Amino acid sequence: MPRKIRDSLVLPCLLAASLAAFAPAARGAEGLEVLPTSFTLVTPQGRQRLIVHELERGEVGRQVASGVEWSSSDPGVAAVEGGLVTAVRDGEATITARAGGRTATAKVVVRGQGTPIARSFRNDVEPVLARLGCNAGACHGALAGKGGFRLSLRGYDPPSDYFNIVKQDRGRRVELSDPGRSLFLAKPSGAIAHKGGIRLAPDSPEYRALAEWIGAGSPPPSESDPRVAQVEVLPPRSVQRVGQAQQFLVRARYTDGREEDVTRLARWSSADESVCRVDDDGKAQVIGPGEGAIVAWYASKLAIARVTVPYEGKPAGPGEVADARKPRDFVDEHVDKQLARLNLPASPACSDAEFVRRAYVDTIGRVPTSDEARAFLADGSPGRRDALIDALLARPEFADYWTYKWSDVLMLNGTRLRPEALKAYYRWIRQQVAENRPWDEFVRAIVTATGESVEDGPTNFYALSQSPEDMTENVSQAFLGLSIGCARCHNHPLEKWTNDQYYGMASLFARVRAKGWGGEGRSGDGRRTVYVASSGELVQPRTGKPQPPAPLDAPPLAFDDPGDRRVVLARWLTAPENPYFARSIANRVWANFFGVGLVEKVDDMRASNPASNEALLAAAAAFVVDHKFDLKALMRVILRSNAYQRTSRPLPGNLADRRFYSRYYPRRMTAEVLHDAIVQVTGVPTRFDTVAFPGGDVQKTDFYPLGTRAVQLYDAAVDSYFLQAFGRNPRRIVCECERSVEPTMVQVLHLSNGDTLNEKLHAKGGRPEALLRLRREGMSSAALVDEIYLACLSRYPTEPERKGLLDLLPPPGAADEAAVVEDIFWGLMSGREFLFNH
Repeated sequence: MPRKIRDSLVLPCLLAASLAAFAPAARGAEGLEVLPTSFTLVTPQGRQRLIVHELERGEVGRQVASGVEWSSSDPGVAAVEGGLVTAVRDGEATITARAGGRTATAKVVVRGQGTPIARSFRNDVEPVLARLGCNAGACHGALAGKGGFRLSLRGYDPPSDYFNIVKQDRGRRVELSDPGRSLFLAKPSGAIAHKGGIRLAPDSPEYRALAEWIGAGSPPPSESDPRVAQVEVLPPRSVQRVGQAQQFLVRARYTDGREEDVTRLARWSSADESVCRVDDDGKAQVIGPGEGAIVAWYASKLAIARVTVPYEGKPAGPGEVADARKPRDFVDEHVDKQLARLNLPASPACSDAEFVRRAYVDTIGRVPTSDEARAFLADGSPGRRDALIDALLARPEFADYWTYKWSDVLMLNGTRLRPEALKAYYRWIRQQVAENRPWDEFVRAIVTATGESVEDGPTNFYALSQSPEDMTENVSQAFLGLSIGCARCHNHPLEKWTNDQYYGMASLFARVRAKGWGGEGRSGDGRRTVYVASSGELVQPRTGKPQPPAPLDAPPLAFDDPGDRRVVLARWLTAPENPYFARSIANRVWANFFGVGLVEKVDDMRASNPASNEALLAAAAAFVVDHKFDLKALMRVILRSNAYQRTSRPLPGNLADRRFYSRYYPRRMTAEVLHDAIVQVTGVPTRFDTVAFPGGDVQKTDFYPLGTRAVQLYDAAVDSYFLQAFGRNPRRIVCECERSVEPTMVQVLHLSNGDTLNEKLHAKGGRPEALLRLRREGMSSAALVDEIYLACLSRYPTEPERKGLLDLLPPPGAADEAAVVEDIFWGLMSGREFLFNH
């Protein structure tokens, strides 16, 4: 039925407002620089492209692409034309670039010109196939290949590729006596019909490389071949402006010390196409302001180049003053430094009312009570915020909230674990959080767990991950933020992890065994004993042999070592020098408080997905290590920072910012926190007494007494329409992508007409009824309105708000008094200010 005042309260739209992008202001150039500044050419056909940049405030600025005059100090050693340097004979030379009255130089060393080129399958053929897309997933790199010809995806298996090119089908694909007649060349060059079209021009360097390899007898790959040790992109960091173009270069460094310009053979992508896009030749176009990254892939190695595009600075309007407070810690130092680079003003400090609600929600997963909000707002001491932070970190609700957070990561789910095993796992996690056990110890206990599932909680990790492959992928995702599943079949196309590294990691779990069957769903008693055998290996499918067990990027263990390999893994995993472990947990904690991780998504920390502020992430990870993985110490620093305590109201100059923390980013509260806020404000608890199984079946449970909060639930299988509609994490896989905070029409309709909010406002014994009783006993109407605002929004109403509601309130005892008071609650609790953490 229509309510008395709902027509005067607009049902909120939960969709975010669109953000405007601004073009950055220009800065003056200071000089020129040639990149690379020095290089070596070591083959008769050695080449190196050079690029010229302006320097701005000591940083690489825009590329000077026209009007450049090039010269060589010794054209007999190295010739240069249009910025392309070619080797002539052994020696040294200086390459000079002149533009606009300014000059810059680069040093070149030429050697090895008397040595014939020895083409290598690994280093000359495979890179060409990858560059042309011949071994891509849509072509011959598909699982079944194309047209009877199969290559390994992006060349991860050179011996297999060599056999398929040279030996398969009686060697019909190569003609050693006349390379141009080889199907391997004739088809992609268009001499013979090819379903993939013309991929290779006969006059190209790539065609020549393949032809020379065939002409040399098609030598196979050898274990002694030099390997690519590292690739770098130039310029590694630059300051650009919207509308500018930038040519990037890639140089490969081999294990024999040789360096080459491999720009033509690299594959390119952009980490953020709203900032810049890049074509197949490494030329980028700047699209919008922000911090972007160009990613280059060559020979299963990745390198990135960061691109900073400043925003347009706009003066603050009347009453809008940028936050001019001094940095409180390393968080502010790094955030403020990047804001200055991006020309982003910082919003001012938030109010005490904004802070108290924000800090409660982010730290302990609930809104403050009206008494808690009133007490904090009345506290005039200068250290009140720091004191509140310390108090929140010590509250028992902290353990409830963060246990729920880690239960998402560890996939606690009542449809996959029996009740007693589930309870044991949950209680163990909560005990670790309550005792503030260091994160590295917490993780080591899980990775090396043995014992019975209903007594030793962490052993249930191995009930949820029952194969060495699953164990490997879940450990990597949960504790390193690395998704390495692609490497199960082939070298990872977006990362540096190889197929061999994947199975080396999986081999560390090859000897994990279990006695008893815990039973998924509703069968079994949950008892399952995890132990480690002294023998047993995992076969690498590609080779048919066991892969030497080794953590990622670490030396292998001996096959005959009878010890628990997981101990070595746990030691490597949690080591302070591990470049992934501390960064991963620092990023997860950061994202909880700011809503946006330094790396997004928070568990996608691949090299091709760089942090928005790399220096800050490195500093946060170092802080975690220095404080012995005490996560509360990092939380305290974040909560106290100016960056966290900024208002969410944007300035004209930072309206478009969504990643650099010039303001606090409002976000809808998560399903469990929002549910508990509704329960707390209305004073009517929810009964959680059923578990939902796949297929729609439900089962009664006595786990949760009346009054249990949603963040205290052991698992994500509890039947709740509200939690499901508002995007709780179903905990099917180790991925933050399982949780959704995206607004939907279903959510809007449920708040408007659904059972959760409306029934709790009507319920007997709830807060509306209690306040009505107090009003009839003498509470003033103004005090009533204040109490409702403090309970819902943690602040007092403004004078216009107070006056408007006082005019609507009927006299105490009136027939419609209860309906009006319930409507006031409904209007506030269905509004953005309640639903969003801001």
